[in-house]
Amino acid sequence: MVDQSWVGRTLDPVGPYQVGREKIREFAVAIGDGDPLFHDVDAARAAGHPDLLAPPTFPVCFTMPVIEAFLKDPAFGWDYTRMVHGDQRISFHRPVRAGDELTTVVHVDELRTRAGNHMLTLRCEVSDGAGEPVVTTHSMLVSPAGDDA
Repeated sequence: MVDQSWVGRTLDPVGPYQVGREKIREFAVAIGDGDPLFHDVDAARAAGHPDLLAPPTFPVCFTMPVIEAFLKDPAFGWDYTRMVHGDQRISFHRPVRAGDELTTVVHVDELRTRAGNHMLTLRCEVSDGAGEPVVTTHSMLVSPAGDDA
């Protein structure tokens, strides 16, 4: 049974996650993006950046493991085995760059049940080593409500 009392909670910060050049390059290759800003340090610096930029969907590399750990916590009661993504949004305060040390804080924003499904909205606030905001993600996840509908 999903515990509604989690709504409105902020989980403990997780990190830092060290953003590495090779991780950025590997991710860009995996998604088929050959943009030089993701592969070539000189190209990124020529464009005014201090190092490689990460592709826009790169934050899933470090936010999804944090979300997954929360969803698999028996205290929350989520059926992770039958979950699907309903929606995903990523908003940038600035680009993610190689060399960043990022901390993720998950916020449990909403949990509602409709048509036999739980719909959970989680927000991840990602900040750098100075505490400055870098990325905000929103994930709406869906799982069958089962007996607790």
